[in-house]
Amino acid sequence: MADAVLFDKIESRPPPRSEGGPLDWIRERFFGSVTNTLITIVCIYLLYVLVPPIANWLLFSASISGTDRSICDANPDGACWTFIKVRFDQLIFGLFYSANPDQLWRPITVFAVLAVMIAWLVTPATPNKREVGAFALLGFPVFAYALIEGSLLGLPSAPTNEWGGFMLNISLAYVGIVASLPLGILLALGRRSELPVIRSLSVAYIEFWRGAPLITVLFMSSVMLPLFFPAEVDFNKVVRAMIAITLFEAAYAAEVVRGGLQAIPKGQFEAADALGLSYWKKMGLIILPQSLRISIPGIVNTFISLFKDTSLVAIIGLLDILKTAQNASRSIEWKGFDIEAMIFAAFVFWVCTYGMSRYSQHVERSLDRSKRS
Repeated sequence: MADAVLFDKIESRPPPRSEGGPLDWIRERFFGSVTNTLITIVCIYLLYVLVPPIANWLLFSASISGTDRSICDANPDGACWTFIKVRFDQLIFGLFYSANPDQLWRPITVFAVLAVMIAWLVTPATPNKREVGAFALLGFPVFAYALIEGSLLGLPSAPTNEWGGFMLNISLAYVGIVASLPLGILLALGRRSELPVIRSLSVAYIEFWRGAPLITVLFMSSVMLPLFFPAEVDFNKVVRAMIAITLFEAAYAAEVVRGGLQAIPKGQFEAADALGLSYWKKMGLIILPQSLRISIPGIVNTFISLFKDTSLVAIIGLLDILKTAQNASRSIEWKGFDIEAMIFAAFVFWVCTYGMSRYSQHVERSLDRSKRS
C-alpha cells in the first residue's frame, strides 16, 4: 500500500506592495530614464520662464473695468479685456443686436433653448429623447430663424446680412451638421450600391466636392448660385453659405460613414439577407447602427472641422466672430487690441470644439460593448 501523502497548510503571504500611487506614476513617466529626465527639466524651465509673464498679462495685470480705452492705455503691461466687455454684444450677436440691445432677448432665448435641448439629449435619464431629437432636427431651426429674424412674428426685422458674431457661426454649423450627416449617409450607401448609375453619381459627387477648397465653394455659391434660379428668387448670403457648407461637408461625412460600413463583417449582411429583410430595413436596423457607432470619432472630427470652417464665410462678406473681432479691434476707438480680439475668438472656438470632443468620447464609451459588464 502506497504511503499516504501529507499536505502541510501554507500560511497566506501578504499581497505585493502597490506601486500605483501618484509618486510612482510621476517617477515612471517623467523620470523613467535619463532622456525623460532631461526633457522634463527643460520643460519645467520653459514653463517657469513663459507661464508667469503670460499669466500676468492675461489675468493679474489685465484691465476689465471702465467703458473706454483710457484705463487700458494707462496699463500697457496687461491685456485690455475692457475692449471685449464693451464689444461683447457685437462679438456674440452681430451688428443688429448690438445696435438694438432691447432685442437681445431674442438670440438669448434661442441660445437658452439650444442649451436646454443639448442638456436634455446628453443626460442619460431624461425621457422623450426621440421627440426632443425630432424637434432638434426639424423644429428648432425654424423656431430659431423665426425668432432671430423677427418679421415672421411681428418683431423688428433683423435682416440676415446683419447677422454676425458667434451667433452666425452657431447658425451655420448647426444647419451644416443637421443637413450634411443624412446626406452623407445617403451618399455613402450610394457609393456602395450595386446599381452602376447610383454608384457613379455618388462617386462623382463625393470626389468633386472633396477636390474643391471650401473658400472656392463659398465664393462660387455667392456668385453663381443665384444664376440657377429665377430672378424673383432671392437667396441671401447666409442661406448661400448654409447650402455651400452642407454640400461640401456631406462629401466628407460620406467617406467617414463609408469607412464604418466597410468595417462591418460580411456575416452581418448575410444574416440580414437570411432574415428576408428589405434593403432599407437591413440598413436601418442592422448595418447603419453598427457602422455609425464605429464612425463616431470620424464624424465628430468632421463636425469640428465644419464648425471651425464657418470662419471662412468672411470671404463672401459675412461677419462671423473672427471677422467681427478683427473689425472691432481696428476701429478708431479700440485700434491696437488685435491680440485680445484673437484670443477671445480662439477661446470661444476652443470651448465649443472641446465640448464636442468630450461628448463624443462619452458616447463612444457608452456604446462600447466590449467594455460592458
